[in-house]
Amino acid sequence: MADTPKPLLIKRYASRRLYNTETSDYVTLEDISGFIRDGREVKIVDLKSGDDLTRQYLLQIIADHESRGESVLPVDVLNDLVRSYMSGDVSVVPQFLRASFDMLRDGQARVMENMNNMSPMAKMPGLEVMQAQQEAFMKAMTGGWGGAAAGNKTQKPGTRESGQGEDLDAIKKQLAELQDKLSKLK
Repeated sequence: MADTPKPLLIKRYASRRLYNTETSDYVTLEDISGFIRDGREVKIVDLKSGDDLTRQYLLQIIADHESRGESVLPVDVLNDLVRSYMSGDVSVVPQFLRASFDMLRDGQARVMENMNNMSPMAKMPGLEVMQAQQEAFMKAMTGGWGGAAAGNKTQKPGTRESGQGEDLDAIKKQLAELQDKLSKLK
């Protein structure tokens, strides 16, 4: 079994500033969100007490995105989550969510693997463009949850991809190239 990479250690100072121990610089919640989108696990600890603050900061990142209108969680799901916290019974919600996300990541990885292993179609004109579009679509639909298994590029910590606007422009360009190739085949 392959070793999983160690999580990126972020230390929170008394001033509440967050410090990336790999790059020796301060980071923001948006930077941490970018690391996670790129498939990197993070661990955030309080420098003085050593308390693990990861859950608290991940929830803050989700709350920030939800408050900006980048809604992923439907209201009924949020209500069910609140109910699961309020009931005195042991909840199956955490196990269900973990299993659901594991299945999503595994399915995404299989789709990408199948796209890359279509050897009979490998000589088809425009296949590379279609694969790039499929990868961009899967990344956009899942927010890059699959990490490297889903075809994400490995990036130096602290850097972020240009953004979805450029991804959309690249897809449009690739689609235009594919249309050109198809029209030439006719």
